[in-house]
Amino acid sequence: QVQLVESGGGLVQPGGSLRLSCAASGSFLSIRTMGWYRQAPGKQREVVATITSDGNTNYADSVKGRFTISRDNAKNTVYLQMNSLKPEDTAVYYCNALVLRDYDWDHYWGQGTQVTVSS
Repeated sequence: QVQLVESGGGLVQPGGSLRLSCAASGSFLSIRTMGWYRQAPGKQREVVATITSDGNTNYADSVKGRFTISRDNAKNTVYLQMNSLKPEDTAVYYCNALVLRDYDWDHYWGQGTQVTVSS
């Protein structure tokens, strides 16, 4: 089994910052891509940012220049530094990892952490 545990969500005022963390644990051989997704009420889940095992990153246009994804491979942990937060960033944020177990690569999801941007 593979577990992804997120932390760091909360309530913040517009213009503020938050840092999300997601740690992977369990029985696996390797993690390729890790990423953050979000889902706002009434909307589909969307990708926010992804990072490969060698550090290549991709961002949604809506967060470029404000969010930074990083990764500590030794700790199997991915981070999302969110600055200049806007009310439209309000959503449940989910961590995702592409994990190798035995002979297959599979996607795993965390339980989600709420981020609310409001004055």
